Amino acid sequence: MDTWMRFMSSDGEVVFGRVEGGYLHEYESLDQPVPTGAVLSTRALTPLAPCAPGKIVALWNNFHALAAKLDKPVPAHPLFLLKPAGSVIGSGEPIRRPLSYAGKIVYEGELGIVIGRRCRDASAEEAAESIFGYTLVNDVTAADLLNENPHFPQWCRAKGFDTFCCMGPAIVSGFNWRAARLVTTLDGVERQNYPLADMVFSPAEQVRLISQDITLEPGDVIACGTSIGVGSIKDGATVTITIDGIGTLSNTLTVACEVAI
Repeated sequence: MDTWMRFMSSDGEVVFGRVEGGYLHEYESLDQPVPTGAVLSTRALTPLAPCAPGKIVALWNNFHALAAKLDKPVPAHPLFLLKPAGSVIGSGEPIRRPLSYAGKIVYEGELGIVIGRRCRDASAEEAAESIFGYTLVNDVTAADLLNENPHFPQWCRAKGFDTFCCMGPAIVSGFNWRAARLVTTLDGVERQNYPLADMVFSPAEQVRLISQDITLEPGDVIACGTSIGVGSIKDGATVTITIDGIGTLSNTLTVACEVAI
């Protein structure tokens, strides 16, 4: 397995590469994984979200256990929405409560698939080869907005606020997702602990089927959906998501402040 991360250097430059033994071996980019020859100490770098997706494809009802609990039928095709690129933050960055919203904010711990090459109408083999690696995602939701308007469920608005897609801390290629579990804690108390093997659609199946609907580009992320244990975050609380072999994603909900003009 290889671990890939994205950082900000002291001169404001974004660098990407493979991390080993406290050093970043720089590569050109995620879609052009060619080494530049530069080797940088990670102690002198500021971690960022591990990629900058053009879009995040977020799945709903993709785990058998949660479908059974909600008494929902297993879908025949991935059910998804799109989160905007501007919603992405890295591990350690704050989730900001929108000034316009005082309602319930919910965490959802998820596996993220990172796309490594352009993918459209992919075969099963092409879909598997299009996966660069895996990361962690907290698909944050302003839950009270979903059905605020009885005539139009507001999935994109509820999940698309700035900072509502926590991602990181790294991308791991060659990761055996079938043997892994995802654990979410809220202020240190375990809230989710589920096997990734319970997914309705495997990562390769997700890529194949979603590529029939929209073109997936390098750096795009598919959030694989969540399972039992979703809950609300109080202001000041910290959500921590862990998958052994990928790492830990941790973010705290803060109250946004008015900016003086």
